[in-house]
Amino acid sequence: MMALLFALADVWMIVAGFTCGWKFIRRYGNYLLGLEWIVVATSGTNFLLWSLLGGDEHSFMYFVAYFLDAFSRSVGITLILVLGLMRVTHRYKPSVATDIAAFALATAAGLYLQQFHRGFHAGPATFYVVVNAVTAVYLAYFVWRLWRVDAKGRAVATALATAAGLTIAVLYDFFPIPDDQYRTTFYTLALATWGTQLFIMFRAYRALHDHNVAIGIEPVRSVARA
Repeated sequence: MMALLFALADVWMIVAGFTCGWKFIRRYGNYLLGLEWIVVATSGTNFLLWSLLGGDEHSFMYFVAYFLDAFSRSVGITLILVLGLMRVTHRYKPSVATDIAAFALATAAGLYLQQFHRGFHAGPATFYVVVNAVTAVYLAYFVWRLWRVDAKGRAVATALATAAGLTIAVLYDFFPIPDDQYRTTFYTLALATWGTQLFIMFRAYRALHDHNVAIGIEPVRSVARA
């Protein structure tokens, strides 16, 4: 039963990532969020296939899984997330060079941090929690902006999703669930949380974008940069 729930949670994250990621690019020309959402979905796809094929810790897919995990936990759903959301909170439009630099930094971080996937390492584990907590500070501001434009339901949903994501970040390394030898229970909760975050953040972004359009500070439809 738990294996089925794990698979469903992973599929949910994959669908949310690919669907909302494509919409970020297609509808709003937001490559930072769109590509990061797709990276998360790709990570989930790789993780699901790796699990279904037996979970061999010596396979290339195992290396890819931890690289993509480190990619998003370090820079993707932290710095890249904030830069992408600033499009609707501060009308910030990063240059192509900035986009490339952000993903290059995430790649470098992923390649370096994936080496610590075996066992507990206080330094990397603390780093992941700290960058997640710092990101949560900006997301608290993002929630306030949603509340101000009367998108109260999405503000509450974003706040809850952010709190859940921070909880998962703390549990990930510091508080393993008892009697969870293969971490199936933890990853089921984590994947479900991350998928829900992707979906909720997209809807929250859309709410602020639509508000900006309504008050005339944003074109009706954002398009990709030339």
